[in-house]
Amino acid sequence: MRALAWPGGEAGCVSIMSEDPVSPDQVYAALVALRREPILDPELWPDGPQQDDLRRLLGVLLAVVELEITAATRLGSDQDTDVAEVLPGWTDQVGATPGLFANVLANRLQRTVQLMGLDEVEEGGETSPGRMASSMAVVAAADTLDADLNFQSGDIDGVRQALGRAEASVIEIQQSMHDLRVAIGDAQEE
Repeated sequence: MRALAWPGGEAGCVSIMSEDPVSPDQVYAALVALRREPILDPELWPDGPQQDDLRRLLGVLLAVVELEITAATRLGSDQDTDVAEVLPGWTDQVGATPGLFANVLANRLQRTVQLMGLDEVEEGGETSPGRMASSMAVVAAADTLDADLNFQSGDIDGVRQALGRAEASVIEIQQSMHDLRVAIGDAQEE
């Protein structure tokens, strides 16, 4: 397993650098081992995966792992227990460094919002009120986490900016929830 380093020390200025970065070949080999490797056209990739392919391959590996976790933690009476059993492995890898932990979570929240946006585009471009409220809730979570990281590092202007973004998201959540209530007939349109 590769270790992650947290250089610096200011919670708001966390950067993640691998002491032993993975290569595109290693990620591709992991996908091969999981029988989920993407097909690489030999004309486009005569030398196999290249450094420019690393992020995409990591995305494939991330999706494979998330799909496996989802399959192993299906909705049901034991879902909370099932999900909780995944967490020790995650925390063993990430460690107990609060800034690193929060940085990884903020990155995950950003990816979640982007994925929700992609799903909306594929469904025709019109964002449903429930989807908008959900997206804004994730944005509010990321911005609130950012506000806390800025507070921990003493960046008061950063706290103000992040809280402003989070508050704007909360307003959008409330408006979208109201729009959803209007759509089901529980509220009057304003």
